[in-house]
Amino acid sequence: MRTGSISSKPSRSFFPFDREQLSAIAAIAIPVTLQTILFASKGLTDMLMIGQLSEHDIAAAGVASRALFVAMILLSGISAAGSVLIAQYFGANKHHAIRRTVVLSWFISTLFALFPALLFLFAGDKVIALSTSSLPLQTLGHEYLSYTAASLLFASFSGAIAAGLRSTRQASVSTWLSGLGIVLNLVLNWLLIFGHFGLPALGLKGAAIATTISCLLEVLITIAYLRIKQHALAPTYRAIQQAFNLKHIRDFLTLAIPTTTNFLLWAAGLFTYTAIMGQTGDQGLVVLSVISPIEAFSLSFLTGIANASAVIVGNHLGSKDADKAYQQAMGFVVLAIIVTLLVALILFLLREPVLSLFGALDGDTRQLANQFYLILCFGIVLRSLPTTMVVGVLRAGGDVKFCLYQDISTQWLFGIPLAALGAMFFGLSPSWVFASFFLETLFKWGACIYRFKSKRWIKFLAS
Repeated sequence: MRTGSISSKPSRSFFPFDREQLSAIAAIAIPVTLQTILFASKGLTDMLMIGQLSEHDIAAAGVASRALFVAMILLSGISAAGSVLIAQYFGANKHHAIRRTVVLSWFISTLFALFPALLFLFAGDKVIALSTSSLPLQTLGHEYLSYTAASLLFASFSGAIAAGLRSTRQASVSTWLSGLGIVLNLVLNWLLIFGHFGLPALGLKGAAIATTISCLLEVLITIAYLRIKQHALAPTYRAIQQAFNLKHIRDFLTLAIPTTTNFLLWAAGLFTYTAIMGQTGDQGLVVLSVISPIEAFSLSFLTGIANASAVIVGNHLGSKDADKAYQQAMGFVVLAIIVTLLVALILFLLREPVLSLFGALDGDTRQLANQFYLILCFGIVLRSLPTTMVVGVLRAGGDVKFCLYQDISTQWLFGIPLAALGAMFFGLSPSWVFASFFLETLFKWGACIYRFKSKRWIKFLAS
């Protein structure tokens, strides 16, 4: 791996995309955005269905989903490391290395998935107890986690293939495959939560079972697709042999360990924020459980842009075109800020219709949800530049250690302590505690801009 350099001449534009480049961006960003929207819609629809049961079910599902999200983010960190390498290998036209990296991502991701799967299966109540002392919530949450534990193993395979497809500019295929899995999940939710067509009404347990079955079906559909198409990303015996080479494993882990640690600490931080909110009472947890899928849905467009920047900037670095990578990275940041502002405005205008969908919320809880919603409209704008930089631009250059150190310092040394002080020592209301969750983004703006302008994030990894 070598660090590259770029010329000192100034960029001609902060939005340096011509029509052909915009088409390439759209071909990646639109499918990834749709995929993220579908995934966020799954969480939102799950919560809407569970929201017809009781506030206890909503709170238990919210806390358990956060724990499951932490595990999923752990796996995403591994696939993200793979996608960085694949994007640069694709730009360097090293196609044999792409399949090898997909196989490595899959096997290492599966190994990492075993720990949280076993933890959820045998000690899920202890995980839920980190956020709430309510025994009924711990029981419900443990049941949900035990039935979703196996889904992590299936997600390891799907994540590795999806990373390979996105990084080789086949994001639309990944979107179709994950879309089918999400549709299956929604149908199974409807059948198993409420008991249609003679099936038992399992409530929250039905939602968990639906998640695991749909993940398995998505894997089977993906395998069938790869075999029928004789796809270049389909795992082969030769690719497995090549993958288990000490040099390849070392190069992969050099990126995967910092990236996975970064993702895991960030996701653990989100779970810690949930635990902090739990100190304000069950009402705060209920509202946070409602707002979280809305937040994920609203950030879908930003995630699509960030992932597109990772692929395109990575492709340019793979072909040793550092000037183009730097110029287009600036363009992606401008695009992300503009799009996030528009999303925040639309989200604000739809406040009443969206919150009215959660029929189980009583008067006081509904009023608190309205306050959280308004805070969210401002918070997602604050996340525009840091998300694009960390998820996309800086990671595309292999600058994974900086991303790790930045998240540790901003989230764990500033954001979480400030929120904990507000909730546990100053007795702030749930809405003020929720607002404090966004303080860490203010620190990230300065750190990301400084690092980007230094140009030390630019590295050539495909050599």
